[in-house]
Amino acid sequence: AGHYELVPSLARAALAAGADGLIIEVHPNPVEALSDGLQSLTFSDFSRLMGELRELAAGLRRPLQFPA
Repeated sequence: AGHYELVPSLARAALAAGADGLIIEVHPNPVEALSDGLQSLTFSDFSRLMGELRELAAGLRRPLQFPA
């Protein structure tokens, strides 16, 4: 996505479109990341996103497995 603000929307869209997997970058402090900090989620943002994706997956009747 290139920017952390786009990650949740793109992840939900990908799940709804039938994606079989997502790669989401996570970092405890994205500002200090050596690379890709601008597109990395914090652990709390990632946890929140996974909750949203679980709800969406249930509504779509699609299995959601994490971790792989």
